[in-house]
Amino acid sequence: MNFSTMTISLLCLFISYLFGSFPSGFIAGKWISGIDLRELGSGSTGATNVLRYVGKFPALFVFFLDVAKGIFAISLARSFQLDESWQVAAGVSALSGHIWPIWLKGKGGKAVATGLGVFLGISWQVGLASLGIFLAFLSIWRIVSLSSIAAAISLPILMFLQFNTQISIPYLLISVVAMGMVLWRHRTNLERIKNGTEPSIGRSS
Repeated sequence: MNFSTMTISLLCLFISYLFGSFPSGFIAGKWISGIDLRELGSGSTGATNVLRYVGKFPALFVFFLDVAKGIFAISLARSFQLDESWQVAAGVSALSGHIWPIWLKGKGGKAVATGLGVFLGISWQVGLASLGIFLAFLSIWRIVSLSSIAAAISLPILMFLQFNTQISIPYLLISVVAMGMVLWRHRTNLERIKNGTEPSIGRSS
């Protein structure tokens, strides 16, 4: 890789991180309700906390913006004609920006919506399948965190099934990394699920 290509690749990672760190949920909380979501509920700036404390339509808007972060990162890398490894790096950068945004002193969301965007960018089939698993779990148990965890765990399986005849190691790797990031960000939720105290939709936290 020559110097020019390396510069473009690193610039792509930097832009992906900055775009991923755009604090859409935090802004929605401040502008609409005058609250700091980091101090309420789960402390996340993601769409679920927006739903609980700001409202349905702001939460939906934040969700789509967060999904767009992931799609943008993969699309940007592909527009620069970067290979799969750099596409994956761009996706991880967007996820990292969403979880640890520079604007909010590293306290952001839980990477679920942005992760969905990353996988929609890599393979819309995998992205939609993971969304389907999320919605199926949500319709049965009404617990967003449980649904997010189930969707995250399904990612490596779905990625393998999608590319089993021509498996992409970088794409399989990001599915494992994304799963790990989502599980780590939901570690307190896992404890509450175990104890039966995790709030469900329609029940306050």
